[in-house]
Amino acid sequence: MPTPPPLIVILTLDEFSHNYFTALRNQYFPKHCNYLEAHLTLFHNLPADIFMIDNVLKQLSGRAILNMEITGIKNIGNGVAYRVECDELLAVHKTMQQFFEQYLITNDRKKLWPHITVQNKVTHYKALQTTAILNDGLKSFTAQGTGFSTWLYCKGSWQLQHHYPFTGNALINQV
Repeated sequence: MPTPPPLIVILTLDEFSHNYFTALRNQYFPKHCNYLEAHLTLFHNLPADIFMIDNVLKQLSGRAILNMEITGIKNIGNGVAYRVECDELLAVHKTMQQFFEQYLITNDRKKLWPHITVQNKVTHYKALQTTAILNDGLKSFTAQGTGFSTWLYCKGSWQLQHHYPFTGNALINQV
């Protein structure tokens, strides 16, 4: 039996922020490799056939919506991302790392650097131009994390598996 593709876990964004960052991706991301809408990746490569992952995400989705500050632009060499600051998100991610510890690749074991990529796979010069454009007049603003989603990575494209909206249940909201 073939191994299923890797599972990616993302934090979903409120509708306004999702649409805003997706429009920027559509404007600045090369069209030939822009397979996705805006997202904030939490884990890049988990085994898709481990049922425990679904259980953990269901449990952790009982929390309240996360308020996150979008604080600036980061040039990532061959692209551009928006910096996201949220201590609660870092704490949730650390909890998830503890649950998923035995399945984590090296990249997913690191402390989370929350960001939303709006450009990638361009030249360094193009990324510098985009950074300057997006930095011009930028003011920090608030976006919301509204849940988790899992996706299968299928050689470039992603296939949605499950969505876990935050429900705000007080008993679970202590993560």
